[in-house]
Amino acid sequence: MDENSINGGVVAYHDHTGRERRLILRLERGTAIPRFEQLRAQLSVMVAVGRLEPGARLPTVRHLAAALDLAPGTVARSYRELERDGIVEGRGRTGTFVVDEPPHSEPLRERRERIAAAADRFVFEVRQLGADADAATTAVASAFARLDDSSQTGMSLKGTPLSGLGS
Repeated sequence: MDENSINGGVVAYHDHTGRERRLILRLERGTAIPRFEQLRAQLSVMVAVGRLEPGARLPTVRHLAAALDLAPGTVARSYRELERDGIVEGRGRTGTFVVDEPPHSEPLRERRERIAAAADRFVFEVRQLGADADAATTAVASAFARLDDSSQTGMSLKGTPLSGLGS
């Protein structure tokens, strides 16, 4: 293998809802930056931009090491560094998870603000229709269920292809 080659892979992980997702990671060999640091930096950025959301369960050390052709100690060190930085937390045999309030996650704060604004608009419209909180909650749960069902077929609630809803 060329000393400057890049190894990487597509690695499965579970998002905050337990749904399986994929990470794409690339590590360069033959650089002054150690591979544990390359991995730590990529995962840290993914958390900061919201690609890895709070509650997401990271791949196990062994699984990630095998997928990236790394020693398990290299991945474990990356995870320890991320935990030290307050980005992830190890929960023993349950796994390693992105914390609820990661540092440096401005996009997450913006996302919460957008969700709150959307909720305010929804509640305003529901009140105009004369519905109460129970009816609104039931309608939202049904809409999420329909969206989850339709995402299995690749179609949105309106019958158009899904886009921008994750991978």
